[in-house]
Amino acid sequence: MAGMTVPVEEFTTPDPITASEDMAIEDLRILMDRHGIRHLPVVRDGTVVGVISDRDVRIVLGLPFQDQSQVRASDLMAPDPMTVTAATPLDQVAFAMSERKIGSVIVNDTEGGFLGIFTASDALNALIEVIRGDGPEAG
Repeated sequence: MAGMTVPVEEFTTPDPITASEDMAIEDLRILMDRHGIRHLPVVRDGTVVGVISDRDVRIVLGLPFQDQSQVRASDLMAPDPMTVTAATPLDQVAFAMSERKIGSVIVNDTEGGFLGIFTASDALNALIEVIRGDGPEAG
């Protein structure tokens, strides 16, 4: 296994579900529940400007309804999420996520366009494939 270099793109979720900055908390919850996702990129004019986690949404859902109704995606999102290019080695991305204690990174193409999202779940899937020997460089 020494020397194996796998680009993060191999395990990136392409074209993920996204939110807009003005979405209400209930709409965010429905979107995440419907698609079974825990990280939601917030997009403005085709560019990711933040990420919302399911934990962020759950915290707001604990507020009184009148307070919940005033919260928008832009209020919840973690601004300026970590971004990497599709060719960034998977191990570097996983290490950076671990060091920063974050659950996702935004993956861009070589021109800086939004390609997808790489999450801790994607990292676990990559680990499973590598250990089982059926990853992108096997055979």
